[in-house]
Amino acid sequence: MVPWLGGYKQKKLKPNTVTQQDTVNSNVVQLKRRKFSWAHVRTACKEEPGHTSFGMSVFNLSNAMIGSGILGLSYAMANTGILLFVILLFGVAILSIYSIHLLLVAAKEGSSLIYEKLGERAFGWPGKIVTFGSIMFQNFGAISSYLFIIKYELPEVIRSFTHLEENSSEWFLNGNYLVVIVSLLIIFPLSVLKNLGYLGYTSCFSLACMVFFLGTVSAVSSVHFGHISCSLEPLHNIAHEDHEQHEDMCQPKYFVFNSQTAYSLPILVFAFVCHPTILPMYNELKDRTRQKMQRVSNLSIFAMLIMYLLSALFGYLTFYDKVEAELLHTFTKVYRFDTLLLLVQLAVLTAVTLTVPLVLFPIRTSINALLFSGRDFSWFRHALIAVVILTFNDLLVIFVPTIRDIFGFIGSSAAAILIFILPAAFCLRLVKLSLIQKISALVFLMVGIVFMIGSLSLIILDWVHNPSDYGGH
Repeated sequence: MVPWLGGYKQKKLKPNTVTQQDTVNSNVVQLKRRKFSWAHVRTACKEEPGHTSFGMSVFNLSNAMIGSGILGLSYAMANTGILLFVILLFGVAILSIYSIHLLLVAAKEGSSLIYEKLGERAFGWPGKIVTFGSIMFQNFGAISSYLFIIKYELPEVIRSFTHLEENSSEWFLNGNYLVVIVSLLIIFPLSVLKNLGYLGYTSCFSLACMVFFLGTVSAVSSVHFGHISCSLEPLHNIAHEDHEQHEDMCQPKYFVFNSQTAYSLPILVFAFVCHPTILPMYNELKDRTRQKMQRVSNLSIFAMLIMYLLSALFGYLTFYDKVEAELLHTFTKVYRFDTLLLLVQLAVLTAVTLTVPLVLFPIRTSINALLFSGRDFSWFRHALIAVVILTFNDLLVIFVPTIRDIFGFIGSSAAAILIFILPAAFCLRLVKLSLIQKISALVFLMVGIVFMIGSLSLIILDWVHNPSDYGGH
């Protein structure tokens, strides 16, 4: 049998290995951003039927997958070339599908629909801590990437309204100040709410904003198609020795290898992380079967594959190797006072600002479950955890040079663990596999380990040898 469609031998668990079933807060899981909803679900509830349709599940998983990572894909293409990027993009998509397959199989045999509980059943307390830490680290990276977008885009929006020049030294055009102000005045008050409520609907708004962004990028690229890049001064202050070198920079490249190529694959991995939400969504799926959830995953990943490819291609063909690590910021340097771009900026800023509390909620819930289990609710502790999380992420955004470093480091560490290492390790530990299935899972595990160590090593070497590279390119 085809392993991605079934064929694993079931491993019967002893009766005393299955704990009591907990309930699932369906409203929270349904409304909040799915990417980070794993911590709101305590255990699997296999007896309670799901009520989410196939189509809505595809939409929710796609919404969970798409995020700030789409803004870095053009930069990844600029540093790999078109053909190599397409190969890597399809490769990561296929590996993500296989990873979800392994996770679903492990969840069935482990009798749990919670990622961290699977870790505990597979490897005990250390497995639970590693799983908890990986998801926490991934969520911190997501918050930092959203705050980076605020740091990049909010000064440009204010500049568009005030018509001030780029070299203006006004304090309200300083991105570091604006991140702190937004965190204090908007994000923190929303983060101390006891319930998510209607804030969960912003997940749909976020997806709409990204589709709007993709449409704008496609339209601008179709009209100008590289003329922007070749008619303006370079955005990264690259010195051009002669006209021939300048013309070479204005041609699409198909294979590229440079010091920044090390960031490209982690950016792609970061863009495809959705694994913490797979199991809660599987629990909510109507008439659920493992094969049906696999089809949901396949279709969602295919939809994101198309969006990612179009976004990266149109962005790259507009700016070529002058594209920055955050594509929208590259557009703002060219269309500073453009009305359409201003609408895109406002939409994206609103979406990411409202999404940060959604990411923070499950982080805080997980911390409470791990460190303060069994204690009564405390407003002081509730607010203090939010303050600590926001302070840590604000400091990261202020002192880390570029969003590229967030994409690269998180993509090569936490995202790699969630996509490659944990699903394969859980499957090898919990499921009785045939020899071929065991070899394939083991190879997948080794690929993840090699990727994580190799990518982290190259990124750290780049930090050491290029400490002044603040442009992200």
